[in-house]
Amino acid sequence: MSESNAQSRPVISVAVRPRADDDRENLQRALSDLTREDPTIRIATGPTVGETTISGMGELHLEIICHRVWREYGIQIEVGAPKVIYLETIRKQTQAEGKYIRQTSGRGQYAHVKVRLEPLEPGSGYQFADEITDDIVPPEFVEPVNLGIQEAMKAGVLAGHEMVDLRAVLYDGSNHVEDSNKMAFMIAGSMAFKEAARRASPVTLEPVMLIEVSTPEEFAGTVMGDLSSRNGRIEGMEQHVGSQLICAIAPLAEMIGYPKHLHAITQGRASCSMRFARYEVAPHRGESGGDEPGVTANKPKSPKAGSGLAAAQLDE
Repeated sequence: MSESNAQSRPVISVAVRPRADDDRENLQRALSDLTREDPTIRIATGPTVGETTISGMGELHLEIICHRVWREYGIQIEVGAPKVIYLETIRKQTQAEGKYIRQTSGRGQYAHVKVRLEPLEPGSGYQFADEITDDIVPPEFVEPVNLGIQEAMKAGVLAGHEMVDLRAVLYDGSNHVEDSNKMAFMIAGSMAFKEAARRASPVTLEPVMLIEVSTPEEFAGTVMGDLSSRNGRIEGMEQHVGSQLICAIAPLAEMIGYPKHLHAITQGRASCSMRFARYEVAPHRGESGGDEPGVTANKPKSPKAGSGLAAAQLDE
């Protein structure tokens, strides 16, 4: 992932559904149009029938998208509660092996790989390297290993979040002349990746936002105290005539609904702007590890399911 891609990665999402079933296709067309206009918007099918997930760069960004669906396309929609998009990554180099062995009445399946994981700098994305020699893993099976790893990265190893900023190296393995195939190596690659990632000091990453608040001087202390209570860090202050400009960094999860709250605590006299800054390690997140040499099984473990969405409505 390049730096530009890192900056355009969605950080928050909402689930939407049309109030009228007849508007399902119209909603999909409207969202397709908006996505073409704004490449930072991501659209995905939700887990519930008729539900669509919209991902964007901030709470205001999603509000604008939903409002445009109603204003420009005349589609009434119900909107779920915002969900922050967390990621996962690793913090140390580690390695593991994965074996997929199955014997049925017909031809069996066999795949064996050894994978090394290395952490990369934030924003680097995913890299894959092949260090196999002597065709112990034939060339036609190398790319399936890569695909299996990428598929496993989508669900992570901590809480089901996508993994980023790591390098996977296929450095050893074995095959069977008759029983090896691409699917078996995809599964073995996925298994080796998950085992290695669990032992690589995985961490959860959360999006943090840059907040700028312009407030009368009399409310400056109140604003700074409130930002601190939201795990915000004051980055700087600028003195203006009768007002203060406060710059801070805070987790997006703590800033949902902040503009309305700011309006309330400053009697409507302060204003704010907010934009994505970067991903940082989320505090108080569990880490997993271990020293097991590898994992052998007939099928990979299923990823953990994500949390649901609360229902809400977008009214005129």
